[in-house]
Amino acid sequence: MKSIVAKALFNSYSYTEYRKLVTDLLSEGKATGNEQTESLTHYTSLNEARMNRLEKTIKISEDAISKLQSLDNHYIWLVISEGWCGDAAQILPILNKMALASDKIIDLRIVLRDKNDELMSQYLTNGGRAIPKLIVICKEAGIVRADWGPRPRGAVELISNYKRDFGVIDEKIKTDLQLWYLADKGISVQEELVGIMENIKYNPL
Repeated sequence: MKSIVAKALFNSYSYTEYRKLVTDLLSEGKATGNEQTESLTHYTSLNEARMNRLEKTIKISEDAISKLQSLDNHYIWLVISEGWCGDAAQILPILNKMALASDKIIDLRIVLRDKNDELMSQYLTNGGRAIPKLIVICKEAGIVRADWGPRPRGAVELISNYKRDFGVIDEKIKTDLQLWYLADKGISVQEELVGIMENIKYNPL
């Protein structure tokens, strides 16, 4: 497992590098990932606009900043993502701002799902390759301490309830999901991840 994570980290991107990669591919009419379709390129374009907006509007709470800066060790947040993923577009700008606010306690790194099959296979969600998936790695010990994703609990419940009632994931629920993220303003992601990091802090190896 350590070698799989180490290999992924070696080929990882910073947030800025990831954004540039997605933008450059989009300028060529391409999306990240093995599959190239018009719809994936369309979703990538929508996500670019979402991430640009979120980078300007998302605020990290003072409570979250204080707790992140008080962590005892340094961590890497390794995120499995793709540019076409709507959830990733909503979540990555929050993770980036949290990492920046941590005062270098947290280093955010990003890898592409389709180029990291071994890593993805270790972090399936109900047997599926759902993203984004965040892996919390203790820098000092070089070990994985936790993982999170692909969505905050409220968004998971929204999707689960819709799928139970209608049996499909269609454009309506995709729109409803984006509206959920808009109303939540990044609060759930912050609270859930701060909770994970606090649990690590108070339950050391």
